[in-house]
Amino acid sequence: MNANPYRAVVITVSDRSAAGLREDRSGPAAVTGLRVGGFDCADPVIVPDGADSVESALRAALAEGARLIVTTGGTGVSPRDVTPEGTARVITREIPGIAEELRRIGASEKPGGMLSRGLAGVVDADGGGALVVNLPGSTSARASPSSCRSRAMSSTNLPEGTTRDRHAQCGRCAPRAHQHRTD
Repeated sequence: MNANPYRAVVITVSDRSAAGLREDRSGPAAVTGLRVGGFDCADPVIVPDGADSVESALRAALAEGARLIVTTGGTGVSPRDVTPEGTARVITREIPGIAEELRRIGASEKPGGMLSRGLAGVVDADGGGALVVNLPGSTSARASPSSCRSRAMSSTNLPEGTTRDRHAQCGRCAPRAHQHRTD
């Protein structure tokens, strides 16, 4: 399957939403934000809490050609909040600055935001890679971190056709000089 370079997937991680006991509000909010940002993004995929279910959903999204995968939920400190553990099984390299910025923004508006254990990282893959970002499941905790999405993504070195290239093409963002070590 040919990947749309602007394809995004949102995965909601919640036992109650997966069982139909609670409406998923954070996933649709993330989808809306991504669509407004120009991404091709279907409705959210809902999976129960658990590292195995998160890992499986991430791998399925990658197999379908997603270049950006946003998870919502499962980043807290309860025993079932293991989205970061499932994510760690899939990402090739962490990008701690994105997760740190999301926590900083979340904590500045709601003290509990500092308890998020979300990860962000890249997945290297043949034919392209992807960025994976864990967001809290609370719509109030998730809303403000999405505001730094464009800053975080424009500074991420992703394969051609992803957000960094779109920012360079839009004329509003100055290209960044990259220095590579030779030693």
